Amino acid sequence: MSSETWPPQLKEWVATCLGQMTDANRAEAQTELRQVIADAFTAKTLWTTDWAGVQLQSLLPKPTPVVNGLKRKMAEPAATSKKAKKSSAQKSTSATTWDLGDQATLNRRAERFQREHEIERQKNLRSQQQQQQPQSQQGAALKANPQGAHLFNRIWRADSPSTHGSNPDDPEADPNVPNWDRHTIVGTNQGMFKDYLRLTSEPKPELIRPYPVLQQTFNELKSRWQSKCPYNWICNQLKSLRQDLTVQRIKNEFTVLVYEMHARIALETADMVEYNQCQAALKNLYELGIPGNVEEFTAYRILMLLHGRNKSELNLYVGQLTPKQKAAEVVQHALRVQRALSIGNYHALFQLYLDAPNMGGYIMDHFMDRERAKALMIMSKAYRTLSLRFLYNEMAFDSLGHAREFLAAHGVSAFTNPNSPDTEKILDCKTAFPLISQAYEEKYRKVQIKGAV
Repeated sequence: MSSETWPPQLKEWVATCLGQMTDANRAEAQTELRQVIADAFTAKTLWTTDWAGVQLQSLLPKPTPVVNGLKRKMAEPAATSKKAKKSSAQKSTSATTWDLGDQATLNRRAERFQREHEIERQKNLRSQQQQQQPQSQQGAALKANPQGAHLFNRIWRADSPSTHGSNPDDPEADPNVPNWDRHTIVGTNQGMFKDYLRLTSEPKPELIRPYPVLQQTFNELKSRWQSKCPYNWICNQLKSLRQDLTVQRIKNEFTVLVYEMHARIALETADMVEYNQCQAALKNLYELGIPGNVEEFTAYRILMLLHGRNKSELNLYVGQLTPKQKAAEVVQHALRVQRALSIGNYHALFQLYLDAPNMGGYIMDHFMDRERAKALMIMSKAYRTLSLRFLYNEMAFDSLGHAREFLAAHGVSAFTNPNSPDTEKILDCKTAFPLISQAYEEKYRKVQIKGAV
């Protein structure tokens, strides 16, 4: 969900609705509340709707039954004995006490929500004063981190026991009221760089960088990576940046930019653990409707599934692609790679490897040797001899030396003229076939992807 999702008027309206709920209408009202917010989110009218004028039908008073145009009066049966009169009086007193108690509970609940909003407002004011930044930057920070951005998930899961529970600091808290998350913070740390440390306790605002500082950090990290800064330091800083975004519940286009940049750098340095973590986070961000390079990372996901040889998940994922995704050139390239592998068209596969757009070639690097070994098995059965130059040209090696090193790494050194230069070496296919077959069984029958999701 983007940063412009929760206007203050919506939060106040939700608090009012929750304060009006009773045990009798709570289930129906929560269902209607969730539906109204979901419809507004889908229609992108959260900021344009006059929430003060929206009324939940389930919270309206129930009409009194009418008979012949007159309100029905509940006739009290005549008591025929002192015992019956006493019983009737006790029931009436009990009902009156319950109504008054329920009304008092509703009043306390409404007051509690007002106190929470006041505390939240004061906290924002203190944070702004501490930062002492221009008003435009403060507005950007608040816009990027709406304090109620987590509210939708709380209301959406209001029926779950895990989201209920009383606050130990409030003895009047109602366990039937959703537990509003108070751990979303706004950082005050003005340092541009900070080492990544795994959180072992509640984050402190003075250790967290606010949104404007995080933007400056991102731009500086991007510049330093282009200047050949060591990856280990860049990765550490990007993870710290991601952590500060997470604890402040910032999910917007800037968040997507951070994860996309880290994913590309991780691919370039063959850090598949960090790449898969970024890819998983991007999948969730894209599903929230936050814009980004969706088609690019859709292609990467297809290539990763091909690397893992997860055919069932790959078929399911490809079947769910939208027409816009399928029309993108990067996705079409990944789908052509899938088809080339499925029909064993290795000539087309290696050409697609050379023409891979964006960072796709870095992913294909991880399964090219496996496919080269399989292609060599097929060619060794079809030919009696093959020149090393032919293998270099056909299987997209970087050089003749790279082709020779590949054969040596797979135990294949069956050249008819081993002492000749690489430009003249000839491979004996009859001798090479059992060697490459054995190497394929040992190296590639099982695939393990670190950090795969």
